[in-house]
Amino acid sequence: MKNTRILKWLALATCIVMFLATFGGGVVTRTDSGLGCGSEWPTCNGKFVPAHTIASVIEFSHRLVSGLAGILSIATFAAFLIYFKKRRDLQFFSLMTLLFVIIQGIMGAMAVVFSQSTAVMALHFGFALIAFASASMMTLGAWQADRDTHRMLRHDRKPVSRGFRNFIWASTVYTYIAVYTGAFLSHSTENRINSFLGIAPLSLHQIAAGVLFFVILAVGHFSYRKHPDHGDIRALGVVSVILIALQIVVGIALLYTAGRPELYMFVVLSHMLIIAALFAILCYMSYRVWQLSPEKMAVQNASLQRT
Repeated sequence: MKNTRILKWLALATCIVMFLATFGGGVVTRTDSGLGCGSEWPTCNGKFVPAHTIASVIEFSHRLVSGLAGILSIATFAAFLIYFKKRRDLQFFSLMTLLFVIIQGIMGAMAVVFSQSTAVMALHFGFALIAFASASMMTLGAWQADRDTHRMLRHDRKPVSRGFRNFIWASTVYTYIAVYTGAFLSHSTENRINSFLGIAPLSLHQIAAGVLFFVILAVGHFSYRKHPDHGDIRALGVVSVILIALQIVVGIALLYTAGRPELYMFVVLSHMLIIAALFAILCYMSYRVWQLSPEKMAVQNASLQRT
């Protein structure tokens, strides 16, 4: 029980630092600080302590936070392997967190040393989202495991339908695709790309965002109205709707602040962080509907009845 409490706080620390690393990556992009340390990595303009320029400090700070995220990911993965041997799901989330921290770190280093395409740079943000979502699922799962040690597990709860489970999974995948169109738009604007498959990046993202809005409304509706026995599913559905509503408002604000750099950067960062939170929520919801699927619930109920 003591190990469970320690692990949940370690997982939370990893998730927070991962969030800061994602935020820092957005700051680097929006302030054009990606080459603040020149084309060198891990040194910064030939030094391990950067020169006191804004761009170098921003880029170097992002590297430090990303490095800390990597260290915490290694520690968390090792801790889950040692102390949570029966929770293969949480071990998998911690492994995913570690792997994608490494992948995005490598891509970030390559972006500094070598020039990369717009598509690859957009995917770099996509990998950061997966790392943050994995850390979020690991954290929420660890806290749930700690709660379960203090209460009796219910075996009378109804499973979610296979249709709802598959719908949540499809919605999560589509959200990632919609996010990628936004990241592609951001980098295509910097690189002056006019179209992708004959569609302007802005139009592509607006179409994807519009469809996403209705998808998340459906997620919220089915989560809240059809699952009165599952308070967590209902809460996740409501939070998803709130986040997508905020995302639409902030997206509209982007159009009106485009000519005001002092406001535009903060609006863009808010836009990025909200979608990161939404994607993490949907990923955790995907995990919960898997746990509450008919097949999984049948195994759990059989185990509880034997005990």
